[in-house]
Amino acid sequence: MADECYGHPRLAAVYDALDPDRGDLDPYLRLAEEFEVRRVLDIGCGTGVFALLLAERGAEVVGVDPARASLDVARGKPGAERVAWICGDTTALPPLRADLATMTGNVAQAIADPQAWRAALRGAYDALRPGGHLVFETRVPGRRAWEEWNRESSYRVTEIPGTGTVESWVELVEVREPLVTFRWTYAFAADGLVLTSDSTLRFRERREAEADLTAHGFVVEDVREAPDRPGREYVFIARRP
Repeated sequence: MADECYGHPRLAAVYDALDPDRGDLDPYLRLAEEFEVRRVLDIGCGTGVFALLLAERGAEVVGVDPARASLDVARGKPGAERVAWICGDTTALPPLRADLATMTGNVAQAIADPQAWRAALRGAYDALRPGGHLVFETRVPGRRAWEEWNRESSYRVTEIPGTGTVESWVELVEVREPLVTFRWTYAFAADGLVLTSDSTLRFRERREAEADLTAHGFVVEDVREAPDRPGREYVFIARRP
C-alpha cells in the first residue's frame, strides 16, 4: 500500500509543488547517458518527474508505482503519452529487457518489508536484459538523518496556484533501527483540511544492501556517494550478468 502522501488525491496533486527541487535526479540522468540506455524501468515513479525527464531525452520508459493517485498526476503532465504507466509493483511487469532500472529518492528505503524488498529485487532483475543495471540510493544509517526530522526544522508554508496556502511539517514517530517511522502533516488554508501521512523507512547498512543484491543474482559494480549529499547517501550500481 502507498503512503497517504502518495496515494491520497489531494496530497498527490500538491506533491511536486511541496518538493520542487529535484536536483537529486541529475546523477541518475548522467548514469543513463553513461550507460547509453534506450529502455528504462522507473520503479516507484510517483508523479512521473524522472520518467518524463528520461522520455524527453528519447528513452523508452516504463513507470511503475502502487499509488494510483500519483500516477493520475503523472498521466496529466505534458509528454505523459511517451511513458507506459503501470499501477502496481515489480511483480506486475510485462517482459521488458530494460537497459536500466532505477529507484530514485526514498523508494528503496520505503520498501521496508523484507519480503517486499526481495520481491522488488527479483522483479528488477527479471525486467533487465543481461548487462542491464539497477541503480538506487539509500541513506547512510550512521548519519542518523532522522534526528533532523522535526517540526522546527521542516515547517514551511507554500503557496500553490489553484490550491492556495499549504502548511507542512514532519515529526518523528518512532526509531527502532533499522526502521524509522515519521509523520508528515499538511494543512490546507482554503478549507481548513488537515491530512497526515505516516511513512516507515528501512536504513540498510552498505553490507546488507550488497548482500541482498548478490543473493538475487546481481553483480555490485560500484557504490558511490550521492554527489549532492556526500557522506550522507550511498548510490548502488548493480549489473545483471
